[in-house]
Amino acid sequence: MTELVQLPHFVSVEKLTVDQINALIDRAEYFKQGGATPTLTQPVYVTNMFFENSTRTHTSFAMAEKKLGLTEIPFDAAHSSMSKGETLYDTCLVMNALGVDLSVIRASENAYYGPLINPGAGQHLNLGIVNAGDGSGQHPSQSLLDMMTIHEHFGRFNGLKVAIVGDITNSRVARSNMEILTRLGAEVYFSGPDYWYDHRFDQYGKYLPVDELVDQVDVLMLLRVQHERHAGDANESSFDAAKYHQQYGINHDRYARLKDDCLIMHPGPINHDVELAGDLVEAPKSAFFKQMQNGVFMRMAMLEAVVRGRHLGGLQ
Repeated sequence: MTELVQLPHFVSVEKLTVDQINALIDRAEYFKQGGATPTLTQPVYVTNMFFENSTRTHTSFAMAEKKLGLTEIPFDAAHSSMSKGETLYDTCLVMNALGVDLSVIRASENAYYGPLINPGAGQHLNLGIVNAGDGSGQHPSQSLLDMMTIHEHFGRFNGLKVAIVGDITNSRVARSNMEILTRLGAEVYFSGPDYWYDHRFDQYGKYLPVDELVDQVDVLMLLRVQHERHAGDANESSFDAAKYHQQYGINHDRYARLKDDCLIMHPGPINHDVELAGDLVEAPKSAFFKQMQNGVFMRMAMLEAVVRGRHLGGLQ
């Protein structure tokens, strides 16, 4: 049996070893196949603190917590004291003082979790942090559920050709995935508007026009155009959805050129007829539904890793 991962927090994929990544995939697949969840002999309390809108990630974590037997303590970001100026640290301190063990957090600030997992002198926060997305920084749960979906389909990563297409600069999904895929042995490629591509990413892969990639890749990861992160971007005012779809989106012609076993992936929400033709969202090569399913089981594996790493729930 693969050794179970144990972590004090789960905020990034960057420091995970390849063995840990593979162990988390194995554990998530075990849960998906009906494997037994660990038996808690003591209650574990968790709160989901989402300061950006979310459907898939928020609900997926809530379902994962339910399946693991964790007790969710409701948190309403819009009506919390942060609206009065309370800091995120102080809000977490409140949760900790009230008996919460873990907090799943999504926030717009990159690396918001730094002060939470490394409190300063005289600070006493002792709360497990699970990062559900930080600005344009990291999205570890989406990255790992993507890896699970690829592994489930191909049974490997080594030698697979993976293209990441779209609004790459502003995507925390792209940042997490390009790094993890490279370490797992995949060949990474990039495409999309050049003004939303940062050449610092050249260390992970090669930038090519989308039409040079569609018939070559095994996995096509499409990214949502993140208009909410384009403040001050001159390209935002001239954005044309139909033109974007024509130049970079997966329309029926490009879909037909994909390999028969190619996976189309998207973190959601999908802008229909922008990144992907609306009637292809549930097409045979689309893994969108499977990604959402797998998100529950991967988040179970992640939460369990922190529960074990913090010696909660009476788990041995």
